[in-house]
Amino acid sequence: MCLIAFAWNHHPRWRLVLAGNRDEFHARPSAPLARWDKPAILAGKDLEAGGTWLGATDDGRCSVVTNVRDPRDPQLGRSRGLLALDFLGGAANATTHAASLVATAGGYRPFNLLTFDTQSGFYLGNRPDARAQAITAGVHGLSNADFNTPWPKTKALMMRLQLWLDSGDMGDFAPLFSALADTRGYPDEQLPDTGVGLERERLLSPAFIRGEHYGTRASTIVAIGHDGRGVIVERRFGPLGREEGETAMPFAPQ
Repeated sequence: MCLIAFAWNHHPRWRLVLAGNRDEFHARPSAPLARWDKPAILAGKDLEAGGTWLGATDDGRCSVVTNVRDPRDPQLGRSRGLLALDFLGGAANATTHAASLVATAGGYRPFNLLTFDTQSGFYLGNRPDARAQAITAGVHGLSNADFNTPWPKTKALMMRLQLWLDSGDMGDFAPLFSALADTRGYPDEQLPDTGVGLERERLLSPAFIRGEHYGTRASTIVAIGHDGRGVIVERRFGPLGREEGETAMPFAPQ
């Protein structure tokens, strides 16, 4: 994933509401959202490295991973997509998993990771150093930089999520998908400098990136209620933003 806004323990119905876009090269093979047998998760699949960028489980766990945008940092180590997969398919709760991962985080490619179970949520990263941070109740954002880094599109998505929460409409996700589909760019003076050059910063500045070779591949919303029932909805896109289908999968404790 490359752009995420989420609300944790901040809504009377939903324990977690997460909205995010996965930006990737269109040539990288992937499978759409589906139920996996082993491990038993609901997720899309990276067919190149075998991991996932976002997933959930019937027992209310959720995890999502982003890269860290820094061309000066070599992409060495295990695939970061395995991080979400390891948490979702493992037995450790979020607190135990976070403590364990800090010790091994340096062995992965640069990453930001969010993990949630029914009780706790954590942000974990390995740049510049391995760290774990418990997530407090409220609305937060994550991009290809760090937790709650105030990139313009991240702040905009967080604001749109807060407006949706305030509206009291607890089941219509259309406003959140509309926010994820925003192709608006931002003035140069508001853009970050991540070492990729101004032209590429401009290309990457919208929430939804419409490119021929690289762009937004999926927009996904996860909503998990305080009662444990949830839903994950994925909209998929091809080159130049071509619509390629939608999958919605409800889940609940067994």
